[in-house]
Amino acid sequence: MRLTTRTNLALRTLMFCAVNKDSLVRKQDAAQAVNASENHLAQVINKLGQEGFIITQRGRHGGFHLARAASSISVGEVFRAFESGLPFIECFSSTNTCPLKAHCVMRPHLSRAVEAFYSALDEVWLSELVECNAGLQAILNMEVPRFSASCHVQPASTDTGEVIPA
Repeated sequence: MRLTTRTNLALRTLMFCAVNKDSLVRKQDAAQAVNASENHLAQVINKLGQEGFIITQRGRHGGFHLARAASSISVGEVFRAFESGLPFIECFSSTNTCPLKAHCVMRPHLSRAVEAFYSALDEVWLSELVECNAGLQAILNMEVPRFSASCHVQPASTDTGEVIPA
């Protein structure tokens, strides 16, 4: 399975919003942070707004922010919003021209596999991707990173089990 660029950018954009949750973020800043063209990102932002993930504000001082808490946005929900209209394989398409379609028993297996993929992502929340993730916050934060007191820095370790101080 391969995700579209739009889905990838949607998740990156939501992570950018979650890291900068106290700010109205601008398309230009998001595009630079997530390595996307502003034109391509504009399409993604539009869809995120239509799907209720973000609230947009037009105008000179416009921008966008999360429409709800990052802890209430599942990655599966985002992926479904961007991927569900695209058939995973031809037999899922309304224009299926496969000559085997009347006798092929693979379709239900593929359908279960795709649903298992989405179900696994339903258990992952946007907040889990950004909270206590110093590296991500350093990349995406528009201001000086502020880390929650509830974040406990885990010392890194090598493959030999040797602990490297943080």
